Amino acid sequence: MKIDSQVVAVVTGGASGLGEATARALAARGAKVAIFDVAEQRGEQIAHELGGLFCHVDVTAEASVDAGFARARAAHGQERILVNCAGIGNAIKTASRDRETGAARHFPLKDFERVVNVNLIGTFRCIAKAAAGMLTLPVLAEGDRGVIVNTASVAAEDGQIGQAAYSASKAGVAGMTLPIARDLMNEAIRVNTILPGLFATPLLAGLPEKAISALEASVPHPKRLGAPAEYAALALSMIEIGYFNGACVRLDGAIRMAPR
Repeated sequence: MKIDSQVVAVVTGGASGLGEATARALAARGAKVAIFDVAEQRGEQIAHELGGLFCHVDVTAEASVDAGFARARAAHGQERILVNCAGIGNAIKTASRDRETGAARHFPLKDFERVVNVNLIGTFRCIAKAAAGMLTLPVLAEGDRGVIVNTASVAAEDGQIGQAAYSASKAGVAGMTLPIARDLMNEAIRVNTILPGLFATPLLAGLPEKAISALEASVPHPKRLGAPAEYAALALSMIEIGYFNGACVRLDGAIRMAPR
């Protein structure tokens, strides 16, 4: 799919990190971009810079997602591109002992459900609603009606201690990629997923310099954190290359995560 001023895109989680970089890359190509996020002040600022639109959207709430798509479509028209970057994480062992009392405790299920609701169900919710909207559009000359790019994680394949919820949610995103691509294959809508490794996002920016250096050293090559612009470049390649479909691609400097 050619990315130009005729194309409308929606980026969830577009107010920071990987989503922000992708929104900026799409806008630089001329696309009309709507940012879905809960970070209103930052989202409004980025949207203003890009000449785009910010929509306050909580991907766990169906009414919020519906309202976001309705507002974006009223302003820009039906999207042909959806990039799902909205996500959260936590680090809690499945079961453990309190260091002081020795009492046993388990992963609070509400915390597990929250991660799955945002990362997996929220992603699918946006995919389903965007795809339904894309069905109203004609197929472009290049052969596509729409393109969807999702964000999983290397934790989908080698999750660390305490990442049961995060890994399960991201493995779900990777696992549903091919079935959804097959669901939409006769509608000319392509679906791919990126599995990022260690990236220089706000999540890691708050770590001490020593911790960041250790993370960088753990990457085989290059020994640094990934740049959000590199994620955005791969997302744009998945959109532009018409034979890219049903794929899950690691973007990680060849890292394989250790248990901790």
